[in-house]
Amino acid sequence: MSKQYLTTHTVDNAHITDIFSIATTSKAVISGSGSSTLHVHDTTDPSFPLKQSISDAHKLGCHHVCTSRNGNVAASAGFGGEVKIWKVDSDTGEWSLDGEIRGSSSKPGEAWAMALSENGSYLATTTNDGRVNVWDVMGEKKPKIREYETGSAGSGSFGMSVDLSRDGKYTASGHQNGSVYIFNNDTGRVLYSLSGLAKPVRSVAFSPGNTRLAAAGDAGIIALYDIKHGEHVGNLTGHSSWVTSLDWSDTGEYLLSGSMDGKVKVWSIERSACVATHSETDKALWSVKWLPKTVRSEMFCTAGANRSLSFYREATGG
Repeated sequence: MSKQYLTTHTVDNAHITDIFSIATTSKAVISGSGSSTLHVHDTTDPSFPLKQSISDAHKLGCHHVCTSRNGNVAASAGFGGEVKIWKVDSDTGEWSLDGEIRGSSSKPGEAWAMALSENGSYLATTTNDGRVNVWDVMGEKKPKIREYETGSAGSGSFGMSVDLSRDGKYTASGHQNGSVYIFNNDTGRVLYSLSGLAKPVRSVAFSPGNTRLAAAGDAGIIALYDIKHGEHVGNLTGHSSWVTSLDWSDTGEYLLSGSMDGKVKVWSIERSACVATHSETDKALWSVKWLPKTVRSEMFCTAGANRSLSFYREATGG
């Protein structure tokens, strides 16, 4: 049985260049692009109006943006190597700068992919030599509290993707050489080195129940791993191009994926099958995200090389 999703709205030319990354809260979508400005669109209004533009956030452009699941903290990484932390005013919904990760901007390549913990206390970032750093971003100083190595010191494979499990116990990273690692945050050690993807891994994502890890990239397949035993338990196949972005639905029943050929797919985990495919563009999708579940039907957002934000909602029988 397939699921029906309808294009509910498209914000054309949301940025003046490729949109490389989007992040969601219960009220907004934050987007980063090759330009210096971050944009915040209001998702509580059906026309998804621009609520805030944060100019000069990243002089050379922004390649990654992420939010904490509670919606209070955001982080963004720029092509100049800088990583900025943002906090939202709960009354106005406006975002303001809460500081910068100092250790990351000392040299380029020190921060690429990023993920925030559920409450926004910790930020994980990957490096160009295969390390994964975890920062405490709540205080003023924002110190590094963990550093994971994935190869011999200074010679690991580029960290292209990272995620933190919702219970805070695990960090996962995906690398240019196809490697996927899961780290135990309590012990500070590698828990599993996972095989199965021989090509660059552009996205890793923990399931909401902390039982599965999804990983995907240039191989075009989505690999699923069991976290408890570190076993490769299945593949989702159907993309004919690089997979650039993954996101689990709130319940863990569905996985969203975006690819280089402009297609976005919804997968049923129970059936290991694609249940919906959409393609508004033949240009690359760089980022796809579910909107946190509210009273309305399920929704997701896609963004990429066509510079637009496209919003989809589940077609209900009502």
